[in-house]
Amino acid sequence: MDTPVTSTPNSEDETPEGRSRKRTAKAKACDSCYKRKIKCDTNALQCNWCKHHNLQCTFDRIPPANRKKKIRDGYSRDTELAERIERIENLLSQKLGSEESRRDTNKSPSAITKIGTRITPRFSSSLGNLHFAGFKLREISSYNSIPLFLPEGQQWIKSRTGQTVALEKFYAFGPPWQNQRSLHMNSVPRDMQFLQDSVHLPDREIVEELALEYSSHILSLVFPTIDKVLFKDTINLAYQQGSLQPTGNASAKACIYAFLAFVSIFNVHSGGSSTGLPLDSEAYAWKAQSLAAPALQDITTDLLQTAIMLSIYQLFGGNQQSAAVMNSIAARFAFMLGAHTLHDPTIASQTSSSAEIVSRTKNHRRNLFWLCYTFDKELSLRTGQPPSMNDEHCDLTLPPGYLDRLYANQYSNSSSRDIPLFPGDLRLTMIKSRAYNSLYSARALQKSDAELLRDIRELDNDLERWRISLPLGFRPTISFSHDTPADSEMDMQVVVSRLAYHHCVAIIHEASGRCKAWADGQSSVMEGVSSSLELAVEASRSSILYLHTAQHVLEDDCFWMILFYPMSALLTIFCNILLNPLDPQAAQDLELISKAPDLIKGMPIRQPTMDELFHINLVDEFIAELRRLGKCAISKAKQENLDHNN
Repeated sequence: MDTPVTSTPNSEDETPEGRSRKRTAKAKACDSCYKRKIKCDTNALQCNWCKHHNLQCTFDRIPPANRKKKIRDGYSRDTELAERIERIENLLSQKLGSEESRRDTNKSPSAITKIGTRITPRFSSSLGNLHFAGFKLREISSYNSIPLFLPEGQQWIKSRTGQTVALEKFYAFGPPWQNQRSLHMNSVPRDMQFLQDSVHLPDREIVEELALEYSSHILSLVFPTIDKVLFKDTINLAYQQGSLQPTGNASAKACIYAFLAFVSIFNVHSGGSSTGLPLDSEAYAWKAQSLAAPALQDITTDLLQTAIMLSIYQLFGGNQQSAAVMNSIAARFAFMLGAHTLHDPTIASQTSSSAEIVSRTKNHRRNLFWLCYTFDKELSLRTGQPPSMNDEHCDLTLPPGYLDRLYANQYSNSSSRDIPLFPGDLRLTMIKSRAYNSLYSARALQKSDAELLRDIRELDNDLERWRISLPLGFRPTISFSHDTPADSEMDMQVVVSRLAYHHCVAIIHEASGRCKAWADGQSSVMEGVSSSLELAVEASRSSILYLHTAQHVLEDDCFWMILFYPMSALLTIFCNILLNPLDPQAAQDLELISKAPDLIKGMPIRQPTMDELFHINLVDEFIAELRRLGKCAISKAKQENLDHNN
C-alpha cells in the first residue's frame, strides 16, 4: 500500500516557484548551460536551451564555494596563484581517490570516446599529442613537421569562430618558427664533389687562436664542447701529415670543421687574425659530417664532440629536426664511451702525466654527456620526438661544485673556472625529462585521469621546490605582469631560466586538457582541472609579458632558441580565447597576440639569410591569422549571447 503524501512546512518548495528559488540558490545555471558557458533561464521548469534541445534540465553539480576572483594585475599574483595551487592540490587529491574506486577495467585501452567534436583518446600511436580542454588540437609528428591542428581541432576552431581554418600554408615548410634551411645536413648538395674540394682546413694558427679565445670566453663554461688541453691533441692529429692513423685523422678533422661551424654562431672571434677567417659555416658543417661517417668504426671523444657541436649549430640555427638527429647520434656515442656513468676517481698503474690525461678525458666526456642530455630533453619537448637518453640508464649525479657555482658570481671567480655551468640548471632539465615521460610519452597517453592528475601534482611540486631553492636574485616569480618588479640582475642566464620555468609550468598543466572530465562533464573535478589549465594559460601570458621587458638583454645568436617560447605561449593563449571568448581577459589576451609581431621583430638576430627572412615572415602571417580567428571567436560569442538574450 502506498504511503500517502503529507504536507510539510517546506512543501512550497515543490511548487514551480519553489523549485525556481531552490535552483537559483543552488546554481546560477543548469548543468547543460553551465557546461556550454551560456546564459541560463532558471525561472521555468525547463530552461530555454534544454527545452529547444529536448534535454533534461538538471542542477546536480555542486557549485564551488567561495570561488576566487580572477587574477588581478600586480605583484600580488604570486600569493593568489599559490592559493590556487593549494586548492588544485586538494581537488586533485579528492579526484585520485574517487577515480581509482570507479575505474572501469573492462574498457579497452584503445577506445576513443567522442562527445560532439570533443574527443578523449586513451591511446595514440603518435607521440606528443597536445590537448586543450578536451580537444585534440595538435599532434607532433616524429618525422616530418608539426601539423598545428588536426581535423578534430580544426572542427573545434570553426565551431568557435565560424571561420574556415587556413593554417596549412604556414607549416608547408615545417613550423614557421623553425628554420628549415634549403641546405639540410641530411641532404646531398647538387655538386658534392665541388664542396668537398673547395672546403679546406684554415691555417693551423687560426684554429689555435680560435680555440684559445673560446676557452677563455664565458661560453666555454656554458657549452664545454672542447677541453683546452685535449683539443691541442685533436689539432695535432688533424694537421698531421701522412698519419699512420687515418681513422683518427678523419675524426680529428671532422671535429675541427664542427668546431669552426659551432663558433661561427657565437661572437668569440672578435680580435686577432681570426677576424679574417671566412667562416662558411654551412660548408664546414657539411664537411664535418662527411668526414665523420668513415670514422664510425672507431668511436672517439672527437666524434662525440663533433656530433654535439653539429647538433648545437643546427639548433641555434633553428633547424630542430637536424639538431635532433645529430643529438641522437651524440647520445649513442656518449653511451659507447661510458660518459653516462660516473667514473672511479682513482687511477691505478699510471704515471702522473698520463693519469692527468685519463682523468681529464673522463671529466670532459662527462661534460659532453651533460650537454647531450640537456639538449636531448629540450628537443623532445620542442619536437615531440621521444628522448634518446633514458634517465634510468644514466647516472644523474650533479658535477662536484656545480650548484655552488651556478648562481654565484661566476664571471669573476677565477678559482672555479673549470666548473661548467651548462645551458640551464640541470635540475630543471631533469624535471623536463620527467614531465615528458610522465605526461607526453606513448605510455602516458594511456593513463587514467587519476594517474595523469597525480603526475601533474607531483611534477608541479618538484618544480615549485626547484623554484624556491634558487637565490632571490635568480628566483622567477610564479607569474609576471607589467607591474612585477624587474629582475635585479637581468642577463641571459636569468632570462632563459625564467622563460624555461614558465614554459615548464605550461607543459605540465596543459596536460590536464586531455582529462576525460572535460568530455564527461564531471562537475566534482572540473574546478580543479580547469584551474590547472588556467595555470598553463597564466604561465604563457607571463612568458610574453616578460619577453617585452627582457628584450634588450637578448643576444643575437639566440633568436631561434628564444623564438620557441613566445610561439608556444601564443598557441596556448589563442586556444584559451576560443574556450572562453566572453571572459574579460579574452580581449587582453587578443591584445597580447596583436603585439607579438612587434615583440618578435624587436628580438635581435644576426644578419638573417633569405631562408630566415622567409620563415620570420611566415611567423608574422601566422600570428596575424591567430589574431583574426581569436577576434572572430569573441565576436561570434557576443552575437550568440545577444541573440539568446533577445
